[in-house]
Amino acid sequence: MTDPVSTALGLRPGKVIAVHLNYPSRAAQRGRTPEHGSYFLKAPSSLAAGDGEVVRPEGVELLAFEGEVALVIGRRARSVRPADGWAHVGWVTAANDLGLYDLRHADAGSNLRAKSGDGFTPLGPEFLPAAEVDPARLRVRTWVNGELVQSDTTDTLLFSFGHLVADLSRLSTLEPGDVILTGTPAGASVLDQGDVVEVEVDSVDPGRPASTGKLRTTVVSGPPLPEFGARPKVDDVLRAAASGVPVEPEPGDEVLSGLTEVAVATLSAQLRKRGLNNIHLDGVRPVRPGAKFAGRAKTLRYLPLREDLFAAHGGGFNAQKRAVDTVRAGEVLVIEARGVPDSGTIGDILALRAQTLGAAAIVTDGGLRDAATVSDLDIPVFHGGEHPAVLGRRHVPWESDVAIGCGGTTVRPGDVIVGDDDGVLVIPPFLAAEVLADAVEQERQEEFITEQVRAGHGLNGLYPLNEDWRRAYQDWLRARNGDG
Repeated sequence: MTDPVSTALGLRPGKVIAVHLNYPSRAAQRGRTPEHGSYFLKAPSSLAAGDGEVVRPEGVELLAFEGEVALVIGRRARSVRPADGWAHVGWVTAANDLGLYDLRHADAGSNLRAKSGDGFTPLGPEFLPAAEVDPARLRVRTWVNGELVQSDTTDTLLFSFGHLVADLSRLSTLEPGDVILTGTPAGASVLDQGDVVEVEVDSVDPGRPASTGKLRTTVVSGPPLPEFGARPKVDDVLRAAASGVPVEPEPGDEVLSGLTEVAVATLSAQLRKRGLNNIHLDGVRPVRPGAKFAGRAKTLRYLPLREDLFAAHGGGFNAQKRAVDTVRAGEVLVIEARGVPDSGTIGDILALRAQTLGAAAIVTDGGLRDAATVSDLDIPVFHGGEHPAVLGRRHVPWESDVAIGCGGTTVRPGDVIVGDDDGVLVIPPFLAAEVLADAVEQERQEEFITEQVRAGHGLNGLYPLNEDWRRAYQDWLRARNGDG
């Protein structure tokens, strides 16, 4: 690969640093706006010139593009202030921050294998002197097969170019030739074989017109990755992220806590009002009556027993143990066992491990082993029936963190799971706060109605509230709240 920085500027890039999120449009897609910049490194060997090719290995699905403004450091920077950061930038050019989402799991956070392949950071074709452009009046645009898919300007950035240089130089010296990829706007997505992606950075300052020209890269197919090392791995959540589908906002801890204060029956009624009827995990019951929980789903899937597959996947640190050992605080481990109750799917030791990690609950539509011991634990456990048999009687532990079917409904990683003595249900994350607010109001009304029934009033017009009773309810609310 030809290093365009060395070729065009005579400088050797020692570092390529990329910003995770910097455009509000992209942050909105991701469902979070960072308070501070965060970064990852790409190998200098990933640099490539324009009018080149990028290889998508056979068997890899999600090669994603990200059009960006790239900064090339022209003057050494160490512990500079944000107001002085831009003075250390020598040139501006167009960049395409390419990456394989299929390998993100292999180096979570570092993006090493996902982002540092040869040719995964094309730059160019022209390098604009930084002194001749206004850093707040640049535009980045991306085309795929001639269709404009990204367009944004640098006056919207969460972190200015000067801030990025200053932030990075607090602890690390930026040397001439180092490259900073400054983030991508909304519109980044995935590429297919034969696609042509073009990125251009230009000035929108009428007094200082300038353009890098179009950085052109064509996707070509390559041989599959060798069998050793991490394998490509994708799921629906990853496909959505790579394709730029907006992320559903996650409910906060206050919402999850509030969901434990209302009855599952009330939540079920609110979901039904929204056209969601098949949201119950049928056939599961608590090992200990009175248990209540709410949390985000972490999923585990079992396949029907096949002896040869169990021999390969059932022993050692299998998918079941990996799922339990990686559950995070506040998550609910939800297990697909196809409603088969005559074999254990979770037992006391694994339930204890989940408890020590802070899991909110365990739900399985299969059997529970060691029921008496599990009932003495603090963690709520819901199951399809007690059974002493081990996993291998009916199931092969297969995979985790994928969409599953449990108790007759679909559960995706990150879905909100709520349970009490009436059962367990799943709430789409984007509805959780809204459903909670309406459920709280419903239970307030039902408290009022219950008082009236105890006082001897009939149900006609009271349940549900007609106009007259609704006025009485509003008076009752004001009196209870001390508002008159």
